[in-house]
This record gives sequence, C-alpha cells and structure tokens, in this order.
Amino acid sequence: MRSIASVRLVGVITGATAIVLIGSACGADESDSTSPAASSVETSASNTAVPESTSPTSDASKVAQTANVKVEGARGVEVTLTGPIAERYSSATEAEKKILRLPLTGSRNAGTRESGVVYQQFEGGVITARSDRSGTPAYVTYGKIRDAWNVERDDQGVPTLVGTNGSAGPLGPVASDVETRGHVQTTRFEHGSISHDTKTGKVTVTVNGQVVPSE
Repeated sequence: MRSIASVRLVGVITGATAIVLIGSACGADESDSTSPAASSVETSASNTAVPESTSPTSDASKVAQTANVKVEGARGVEVTLTGPIAERYSSATEAEKKILRLPLTGSRNAGTRESGVVYQQFEGGVITARSDRSGTPAYVTYGKIRDAWNVERDDQGVPTLVGTNGSAGPLGPVASDVETRGHVQTTRFEHGSISHDTKTGKVTVTVNGQVVPSE
C-alpha cells in the first residue's frame, strides 16, 4: 500500500511540476511577442518628431528679408523701398524692371496719400498699393495708361484744367497690373479702367461704366 501511495504522490508532484513549467513557458512567449512591438512603437514615435525647420518663425524671417530693398536711383542716389512696394519690385519680371528703370527721389515721388495709398515713382512707371501693410497687393502702372491716369479730371472723369488725378482722381487706386490681350493693354482701377491699343495708339478711359475722353 505504501508503494502505491508513493507512486501516486510522485505522479501528482510530477504533474504539478509540468503545469508550472507550461505556465512559465506561456508567460515567456507572451513577453517575447510584445517586446518587439513596444520597441517598434517607441522607434516610430521618435522618427515622427517635428523638425525644428518647420517652425513658423521661418516664414516671418522671409518676410523680414523682403521688408526693405535698396535700389540705386536717379543720379546715383540710393533709394530704400519698403513694405508692399518692396515686395512688388522684388517680384517684378526683368521686362517690368526694364520698363520702370530707375526710382525717382524726393518727397513728391514717393510717400503716402491721405487715402493711405503708398507709391513710388520710377523713370518709366509707378508702383502703388492700397496701404503700407505687408502683404497688400501692389501694382505696376506705366506707359499710355499711366499718362491717362495722371490727367486732371472732374468727378465724372472728364478732363479739366482744375481737377484731381491718379489715385485721388475719379478712377481711384490701381486694382491690377497691366493685362495684355493681343495688342490691347488694360489696367483696372477701383472705379473704372484704362485700355491702350498698342497697334492703333488709341486710349480708352472708362469711369463708373461710362467712357470719357482720355485727355
């Protein structure tokens, strides 16, 4: 009887040991399978960090770089362009710069109107913007269109000896660059437009929907 009991006791102990070993082995497998996943998550997180170069201050520095532009003006005098005027001059094509030529100096050739319009006169044209705020669109105006815009006009846009012209005149500030279709150049203003047919030389001035004499 003692022998049989001993055998049974040994069997129970052996079975219990096997169960413990199996449980231990299962625990080891689960741990091994999760370790690579955890490592992968940590690696992925470190790889997706936002680089410092994407900081929004980079855009601000670019704007600051184009805030002032120094250009040699008439008679060799250095002229400093600022704000929207500088931004537009910096983006001007070589053809536009060739038309504009040198910037003019003196208080009458650059500044701010009572309306807030800023301007810079050049030998062959002018750059204007509705305000001096950075990012405000600025436009290049030149040639026959500029000449017609500078004609003194009454409130209806009819040329007169005593009137107003430019941005203070009935056409108002410039609202577009010179747009060319075929041989016709057109510039839009807040209250009208001026077109120049480069083939025939004809200039058409429209103020508030009404065609008026060009000069």
